[in-house]
Formats: sequence, structure tokens, C-alpha cells
Amino acid sequence: MRRLSLKLSIFSLLLVISQSSKSNEKFKIDGKVLELDESNFDSAISSFDFIFVDFYAPWCGHCKRLSPELDAAAPVLAELKDPIVIAKVNADKYTRLASKYDVDGYPTLKVFMHGVPVDYYGPRKADLLVRYLKKFVAPDVAVLSSDLAIRDFVEAAGTNFPIFIGFYMNETLISTLGKKYKKNAWFSIANGFSEEIMVQYDFDKVPALVSLLPSYNEQSIFYGPFEEKFLEDFIKQNFLPPAVPMSRDTLKILKDDERKIVLTIMEDESDEKSQKLIKFLKAAASANRDLVFGYVGFKQWDDFAETFGVDKHSKFPKMVVWDGDEEYLSVIGLDSLEEEDQGSQISYFIEGYRKGQTIQKRISGPSFMGFINSLIGIRTVYIIVFLVAMLMLIQSIGKEEPLRVGTRDQADEVAGSEAESSEYRPGDKQD
Repeated sequence: MRRLSLKLSIFSLLLVISQSSKSNEKFKIDGKVLELDESNFDSAISSFDFIFVDFYAPWCGHCKRLSPELDAAAPVLAELKDPIVIAKVNADKYTRLASKYDVDGYPTLKVFMHGVPVDYYGPRKADLLVRYLKKFVAPDVAVLSSDLAIRDFVEAAGTNFPIFIGFYMNETLISTLGKKYKKNAWFSIANGFSEEIMVQYDFDKVPALVSLLPSYNEQSIFYGPFEEKFLEDFIKQNFLPPAVPMSRDTLKILKDDERKIVLTIMEDESDEKSQKLIKFLKAAASANRDLVFGYVGFKQWDDFAETFGVDKHSKFPKMVVWDGDEEYLSVIGLDSLEEEDQGSQISYFIEGYRKGQTIQKRISGPSFMGFINSLIGIRTVYIIVFLVAMLMLIQSIGKEEPLRVGTRDQADEVAGSEAESSEYRPGDKQD
């Protein structure tokens, strides 16, 4: 009996070892995209320090276009010093996993860092995806000791994130903020550099914190006071340029900013008159750091502009102060700007706002978060499908004029997603 028990124990041990061996083979880093399900998901997450997961649906158009990009990025990310594994989960089939990780649209992308999920809103083209994901495995703060190291750091950082370089700064202080805002920017400390670097980055004394926004060709310098509160305010204010072009991407960044948004609505933000106005907005932003100065062209994003009571026949440019939610303010007597002396008119607008010479209004469309999450959730889709089916049944029985289902905003969103289907945008989902 003892021999039988011993044999069973040995057999069980060999079985466990065999299964463990198979598991290790299954999750080796070979540059291929893993296909995960509810039986192996937790095991895969615990097997790798960094794993990028695409929660997809087989019928989703965005998902189909993303798939070859992931296939192309996977072998490159596998070769990194700290490799990143790419995996996929059919969230439409494995709904329990989808629910656990708050998947409400497709694709939903997350980076699991040592088992902790972080939402991913970056680019989806293979080359940009690689550069963007490198950031997640980089140190919180890079330590640079030469001109060459500084140049290499800036080049490797690319243009997707703001870059902060602390020249002879307190390493502990910048490390604290670097860790806190790692998802938002690149951080570094430079302890060795020449006068040539000082000229290149236009600072004349140390310590100094230089902020770079490569994608906007903007730069700012902070000379103190080097206390955590002031330093953190400077960092948060420089995630975006002084005058912010409004888009879904910038709204995602601004959702954590408590400042009011001075919003200028133009007819076409790319024309020459608007470019001159943007320069005035930048100057106003530098003098009013407690406010965010944003702008949008009606031609570029009419759905967003229309929520502030304008249409194609309105007098542009129009200025309002938006709380980022449901309310906005118009300054009495300065609803729109004339072409002459716009710099002074902007100053009068800010003065009128600060004095309370305003009229409060409500936006007519989605709230701040509504624009950020301008997609229809899974539950909403089920409801709409059910209603459409019922209406079709009524139509076939009564031969009556069909009713319209949903709101104008929903229809616009669906149409908008179809129109944009040829191009990926950070945060895009298709339910």
C-alpha cells in the first residue's frame, strides 16, 4: 500500500513538473503574439515583467487593422533589453476577463507592468508603438553625464511625450515627480554638460529644469523655487504647449488639470489669420498660468465647437471660459473678437472674466468626459440592437413610417467612427 502511495506521489510530482515545463515553453519570448484566454491569462501575466494586451473582438474593424501592426511590433519589442511581450484576448468570447479589466469597447489596450495594468492610449502603427512602449520599461529618471548622453536621450525619447531635463537639480526631488508622472513624460538629470548645451537649450544658470515639447516645437525653462509644489505645477503645465490645440488626445491630458480652459473657437485654425491669433493666445497663456488657453477650428472639429453655441454662420473667432464639464462662461460684450488689435481684446476678455462680468451657459452636447470617451459602450449597443429589432417588427406589421432610434449625438459618433476608420487615433475603440 505504501509502495502504491509512493508511486502515486512520484507520478503526481512528475506530472506537475511536466506541466510546469510545458507552461514555460508556452510562454517563452519568441517575438510572436500570444493568444490568451481565461485558462492561461493569469499565468502569462505573472510570467513576464512587461506584457502588452490587446482585448479585441473578431468582428471589430479597428481590431482587424491593429492586428498586423502588433505582429510587426512583437519581434522588435522582444529584442529589447527589458523585453515587452504582446498578447491578445478575444474579449467578445471571454467576457469574464473583459469584465474584470473594465473592457467596454474594442480594442481596449493595456500594459501590465509587473502584473499591474495601465491603460494604453498611444499610437498603433508598429514603429510608433515600439517607441511608445519603450517608455514603460525605461527608468523613471535617466542620469546623464555628458553632452552625447543628453543628445542620445532626447533622440531616443522621440516626439510623443514631453521631455524634462534637470540640469544640476536635486535628484531626489526630480525622481519623486518622475516616478509619479512616468506615464506622461520623459525625465532626466544632467550632471555633466558643456556651455554648448547651455546655449542649445537657452538657459544661463543652474539649477534649471528645461521642458521640451518636440511635437509642438515648444520649450520652457524653470529656475525655481525648487520646492515640490512649484516644480510639480511647472511640470503639469508643460505637458501641453501654452496654446493647446483641442483634440481628443489633449482632452485626455486636460481631464486631470483643474484649471479653467479659455477656449477660442476659430473658423479654420490652419489659416493665416488664425495663426496670428494663436501667437496672441500663447502670450496670454504665459501671463496667466492659472488658466489653460485652448483653441479649435470649426472646420477641424465642428461637433465639439457646436456644443458652445456656434455654427458655420457664427461670427468667428469666439471666446468662452469652459469648466471642462457642463458649464461655460461668456464675457459680456466680448463674445467674439474683431480682427484689429486682438491682443488687447484677449486681455480685456481675461479681465472681464476675472471681474465676474460673465453669463453662465450650459454646453449643448457631451461633457468633457463625453468627448474623451466618444464611443458607444457594449451595453448601449445591445439596447440599440434590441430597439432596432423591435422597430423593424413594428414597421413590418403596421407599414408605418419607421421611428428613429438614439440621439443625434450617437448618430454623429457612429458616422464619425466610420469616417475615421481609415486612420488610427490614440484611444479609438469600435464596439
